[in-house]
Amino acid sequence: MDESFSLQSTIADVLHSLSSAVSALAPRILTAVVVILIGYLAAKVTEKALRGALTKIRFDALLEKIGITAALKRVGLHGSPSQALARIVYYLLVVLFVQSATESVGLTAISGAIQAFFGYLPNVIAALIVILLGSVVAEYASKAVTRSAEESGIDYAETLGRIVSALVFFVVLVMAVTQLQIETDIIKSVAIVLLGGVSLGLALSFGLGTRDITRNIVAGFYARKIFDSGETIEMGGVKGTLVSIAPTQTIVEVGDEIVSVPNHLFLDTAVKQ
Repeated sequence: MDESFSLQSTIADVLHSLSSAVSALAPRILTAVVVILIGYLAAKVTEKALRGALTKIRFDALLEKIGITAALKRVGLHGSPSQALARIVYYLLVVLFVQSATESVGLTAISGAIQAFFGYLPNVIAALIVILLGSVVAEYASKAVTRSAEESGIDYAETLGRIVSALVFFVVLVMAVTQLQIETDIIKSVAIVLLGGVSLGLALSFGLGTRDITRNIVAGFYARKIFDSGETIEMGGVKGTLVSIAPTQTIVEVGDEIVSVPNHLFLDTAVKQ
């Protein structure tokens, strides 16, 4: 009989404790639900207002004009940048209100994790901005180098442009990783060694192995600005009709024959028209 009474007393105490805990927790849960609902509505209103504001200032057209839209497409974002930005703000507001709700309930671990995320978020945003702007700079650098190389008559102009773009983007990635507060000393050391080796190799190549080729290319670059195809010229003892000025050689039609002479003769000899 005593054991039965003791068991009933224990169960009653457990139920009473559970009821007290639920009673104490119920207002917190209700508060959390209200906070989440308010946060959801506030996020929706903010998203809609932000979309309208970005549309009025022609945000998408501005990004497309400076090349950001193309950079976003290269990383997989094919939608409207204004809608994507508004949606990101919506999710951030929802998460912020969820953090407030979990804190009101007493879930300090979840609240602390969300707070740490928002503390680290500026670094992520800075890294993304660096990558986007760096991608635009790399694209412009690639086009500028390719155009200059093509005007100089270099056959591998497109490849040279891609190499420059890759180098610029590599530097941008290192800068982005630095924004994320990740140690980059090893990456920087390796990059310096690689760039130093490439620079030394190119310097030796152009200074020794391809000195004559480089001289012909430079001479051809300036000759194309002075002479036009179809003109009669005389250079290096060859007189005929100028057909074209290639990267390293000038093609001259002499009677029924086609003669090629090195471009450096434009610098070494007198050219008669």
